[in-house]
Amino acid sequence: MAAGELAAAGRRVLVAEARPSPARKLLMAGKSGLNVTKQEPLADFVTRYDTAWLAPMLAAFGPAEVQDWCRRLGQEVFTGSSGRVFPVAMKASPLLRAWLQRLAAAGVELRTRWRWAGFDGDGFRFDTPDGVQVLHPRVTVLALGGASWARLGSDGAWVPWLQGRGVGVAPWKPANMGLAVDWSPPMARWFGTAVKGAALHAGQAVSRGEFVISARGLEGGGIYAVSRPVRDGAALVLDLMPDVSGAEVAARLARMKPGESTANRLRKLGLAPGTAALLREWGQGLPLAQAVKALPVRHAGPRPLDEAISVAGGITRDSLTDGLELRALPGVFACGEMLDWEAPTGGYLLTGCWATGRWAGRAAAQR
Repeated sequence: MAAGELAAAGRRVLVAEARPSPARKLLMAGKSGLNVTKQEPLADFVTRYDTAWLAPMLAAFGPAEVQDWCRRLGQEVFTGSSGRVFPVAMKASPLLRAWLQRLAAAGVELRTRWRWAGFDGDGFRFDTPDGVQVLHPRVTVLALGGASWARLGSDGAWVPWLQGRGVGVAPWKPANMGLAVDWSPPMARWFGTAVKGAALHAGQAVSRGEFVISARGLEGGGIYAVSRPVRDGAALVLDLMPDVSGAEVAARLARMKPGESTANRLRKLGLAPGTAALLREWGQGLPLAQAVKALPVRHAGPRPLDEAISVAGGITRDSLTDGLELRALPGVFACGEMLDWEAPTGGYLLTGCWATGRWAGRAAAQR
């Protein structure tokens, strides 16, 4: 996005790409359907981000603009029942091909396997297939990602280099991540099972999304939606029958025959086998009606940072101008997950990265 804005302003642009091919994280995001944005009023959209200073960037390139941009690249989009927006092709590769072709036509030069290796005086040193190269651009936009999914390129190696030049960087924290669980042996048979229809409560956050029981713990959209308060210390509780009151659950159990097994009682309540397995795992010692309506999730905390879909932390707001220029490094801009912001899944992450990249590119071109 930054390169496109610089080229549109008539600047000569070089993209130094560390990997053998570009946009690997975008391609990974598109493996299950590329969720480019969320169709909702902008006033609501901007509140999904944990910081207000992104609002002008999102107002300039929000849900409507993302969809128009996709269409201009020849990729028609559609809105699903949840408001999530996808290309009709569902994949990232057609969008990426059209995007790269447009950049090439605008004169943007792409060099792959050019990995930034830190500063060399006032220059930028790169490890390249042809040895060390040092560049001295008039302006630089850094779009190096956060610190998750390092194998796709975002390894956070840049942090000490910028900190060494006086740039403030908040510590990384996983965002939109799964939870680790030390399961008892009987749970192994349920690995891979999707849990549907439950409500997840953590602090003030409530999610009705689906999640999956895995060998590593709990994963999926329902978990990601409450991952931030859980990460920050809130207890996670499951309501396995959110559309039925606690009193009604108790009444249904009371009408069952005395002496019936717990498994049979849960089946009669309509709980799916995997959901019932969670209740047996964590509900020991609780009255059955209470366990159904408020099952405590006993987990071992977030999965490792590198497994997280996104991260919190990064370059602090007070280290940046309104144009995303680094105050300590005039002429150097930053965008995307390098910056200290977080948002839920559902199109907000990609829109935030595109919007900040566009904003930084425009500011760099003006400088």
